[in-house]
Amino acid sequence: MTYTTLLFDVKDGIAYITLNRPEALNSINLEFSRDLMHAVLHCDEDPAIRAVVISGNGRLFCAGGDLKDFTTQGKHLPYYIKEVTTYLHAALSRLTRMDPPVVAAVHGFAVGAGMSLALACDIVLAAESAHFNVAYTRVGLTPDGSLSYFLPRFIGLKRALELTLTNRILSAQEALDWGLITRVVPDEELLSQAKTTAIQLAAGAPRALGAAKRLMHEGWNETLETQMENESQTIANMARTWDTHEAIKAFLEKRKPEFKGI
Repeated sequence: MTYTTLLFDVKDGIAYITLNRPEALNSINLEFSRDLMHAVLHCDEDPAIRAVVISGNGRLFCAGGDLKDFTTQGKHLPYYIKEVTTYLHAALSRLTRMDPPVVAAVHGFAVGAGMSLALACDIVLAAESAHFNVAYTRVGLTPDGSLSYFLPRFIGLKRALELTLTNRILSAQEALDWGLITRVVPDEELLSQAKTTAIQLAAGAPRALGAAKRLMHEGWNETLETQMENESQTIANMARTWDTHEAIKAFLEKRKPEFKGI
């Protein structure tokens, strides 16, 4: 498929999605959200893809919604925003639940829905100079892109409210201290460390990684007993896979397993 707002490349089992509207600070319009959805669907459907890296081209990761584009919509803006978020939310929902782990490499700023996109990824690496900003209420809007779901769960309701209502900008180090991101790395090492992390993930058991992701997300909304039953069912299902038997055998033989995703 041809994409106009992002670059998509697959190499050695890793899909690289690069947000590519640098002239618009990688801001999100309808075409962008549609491209992102199709790229994520590709990652979900291609068994050769074992991990994903999402990064941004240009000065920053993503500036959120394309406000210049919004101003051209006039009275149709509510319809347009619903269309944009339909594709964006489909992309983020699939990204969260698909088997391949997703690594975000954030530089510059992650603003509004750009922050939402980063937080929806499984592992978030941020350059030392990166910053995070909710920003929605500054222009009279409210969060989208899963932010109101993930943000309170990651940092607690009071801190989430502070960031949303005051639009305070968080440094990369503050985001790490608050539990929003995984690791802060030197600016010049951001992409190389994201690639290294993705290589490590791509070497894992695909179905087990995906099932583990889904268990973690489901656990937020279940009772203890229900979640333990989900764990029991899931680990039993994994025990039926070729990969599990190969991994156990490899462990006992003191060698690296060769996962096939079956």
